[in-house]
Amino acid sequence: MSSSVLTRWEPENKVFWKSQGERIAYRNLWISIPALMLAFVVWMLWSVVAVNLDRAGFQFTKNQLFWLTALPALSGATLRIFYSFLVPVFGGRRFTAISTALLLIPALGMGFALRDPSTGYPTLLVLALLCGLGGANFSSSMANISFFFPKAKKGLATGLNAGIGNLGVSVVQFVTPLVVSIAVFGALGGEPQQYTANGATHDLWLQNAGFVWVPFIIVSALAAWFGMHDIADAKASFAEQAVIFKRKHNWLMCWLYVGTFGSFIGFSAGLALLTKSQFPGVNPTAYAFLGPLVGALTRPVGGWTSDKLGGARVTLWTFVGMIAAVFAVLAALPHDGAGGNFTFFLAAFIALFALTGIGNGSTFRMIPVIFLTERQRAAAGKGDAAQKQALQDAGKESAAVLGFSGAIGAYGGFFIPKSFGTSLELTGAADAALYCFIAFYLSCVLVTWWHYARRNAPMPC
Repeated sequence: MSSSVLTRWEPENKVFWKSQGERIAYRNLWISIPALMLAFVVWMLWSVVAVNLDRAGFQFTKNQLFWLTALPALSGATLRIFYSFLVPVFGGRRFTAISTALLLIPALGMGFALRDPSTGYPTLLVLALLCGLGGANFSSSMANISFFFPKAKKGLATGLNAGIGNLGVSVVQFVTPLVVSIAVFGALGGEPQQYTANGATHDLWLQNAGFVWVPFIIVSALAAWFGMHDIADAKASFAEQAVIFKRKHNWLMCWLYVGTFGSFIGFSAGLALLTKSQFPGVNPTAYAFLGPLVGALTRPVGGWTSDKLGGARVTLWTFVGMIAAVFAVLAALPHDGAGGNFTFFLAAFIALFALTGIGNGSTFRMIPVIFLTERQRAAAGKGDAAQKQALQDAGKESAAVLGFSGAIGAYGGFFIPKSFGTSLELTGAADAALYCFIAFYLSCVLVTWWHYARRNAPMPC
């Protein structure tokens, strides 16, 4: 059997973990992280490209622009449903390499399409949908990494994978404004677009937003193919994994993850355009990367803190904090065309992003604990063989739930920017959308408290 296939993998065995498991697990994690970061880069390309389309000669309405930022989340979330179950079918190494290589399609496609301002809106919509390939990778990546680590370290490991991977959102929002302002690829990159600002003419290479990531994607895909491992015991058919659809806690955790990750990715996609609409005198690309940066950095903190204090407790207070932060955003917005405080608005959003990151880490810490506890309860008193099988079943189920909840949670990336666009179109303000978010977060508080955090909760975690 190939050396890339691990025929024995027992992370809960302390001797095995210390002697060889830990080294292999972290090797796969360090290759997985940059691959996932690039996936988030591609997924969120439109969040910064859409803000620059008018300068490049494209003429679209505000609602059309919000569609371009929302569609990658819609397709990414839908593809995640399928990606959630493919790692145990194909193997983590193979699927990480292939799914990373697929990112070349939207990256190259956007590079060529954005060179020409006459490119039609339907073409850009298709490219926005293809950027969902980046969003889909999250579910397969998290499912894969969860197999490698023991229960005591799953929170930190998945937090690092997702948290540093989430940095791709900040990276793309920070790097893109820089690379589109210079001829990175010379004549190979194509001619610049020109726009006028403050009486001066400037060049813009918007196509670089896609082209600049191509070499990094190629290197990352090769690293995954030659450096990662497949776990033989982690093999499972779709039918074996589909048991999660009968598990109540799968659906409850999907609901909570919409509140945490859905908020993170939705605000990441919509914040720049929301800023542009509410504070026209502010350059949104100068600040848009800050929120996702903070959210990505706090995700490992959420996982680590949950390892110490319990995921349910951290999740509960995170949602309480998110409600307070949205009220702060509302207070900072201009109303009836007057007032508004951008500094307070930005600070409130950064606090909101920080909380979503902590919640992302804490919810993903809850999932493996919930399913391990549930399977061990079912195997109690049935002997060592049943307990060993319970560990394997819990690993497969929790991996599938990590992926599937990531898929459902990603729909927040569609609904949040679309909610902003719809609210602005119908009422002229973003308030209605924000009040809807508050109501949803309140439901998340109640679900977390009742099922997981209260005294004598049915599944304390």
